[in-house]
Amino acid sequence: MVPSSIAETLDLVGVRLRRIREQRGLTLTVAAEHAGMSKSTLSRLENGQRRPSLELLLPLAQVYRVPLDDLVGAPEVGDPRIRIKPRQVNGRTVLPLTRPGGVQAWKILIPAAQSTPSPRTHDGFEWLYVLSGRMRLVLGDRDLILDVGEAAEFDTRVPHWFGSTGDGPAEVLSIFGRPGERMLVRADAERPEPHRDPHAD
Repeated sequence: MVPSSIAETLDLVGVRLRRIREQRGLTLTVAAEHAGMSKSTLSRLENGQRRPSLELLLPLAQVYRVPLDDLVGAPEVGDPRIRIKPRQVNGRTVLPLTRPGGVQAWKILIPAAQSTPSPRTHDGFEWLYVLSGRMRLVLGDRDLILDVGEAAEFDTRVPHWFGSTGDGPAEVLSIFGRPGERMLVRADAERPEPHRDPHAD
């Protein structure tokens, strides 16, 4: 007899499979074909009508490019690795790179359509680094464009907004600290001045 805790974990595998597949933008047909199984088999796995097995989950983990334990919900206790679970926030894909509490880091994927500024304020301090694409940053009365490899840092009590330039998507690394948790980062080690444009969130 399968212990209830294991049975409950297996029952949730289908939900995870569907969520990850949709996050990857794959249809049932395409995902099943790449994993070497029938569309009906994958559909039954996602609906909980078929019990997941290692033989079925391994190829899916490879297709989705995620660790196998992300599919089965393996315990995270004692594991230093961060389980990156993407989520949609205001039309952006946000991947948390730290656990809750303290200074927070995210990888943010900004679609090209998000190019209309909507400044806001809140307590804290933020540091941004452009990984790919070009990012537009509005900070107070400044309107800046940051290219790949450029960074910005600022007090989030200043009205701010960052998004796409409208020419294409942008990929950004964000580090945010609440009051008292400020993290100082110098983007260009050859220049001594820590505050120069572009440094904003």
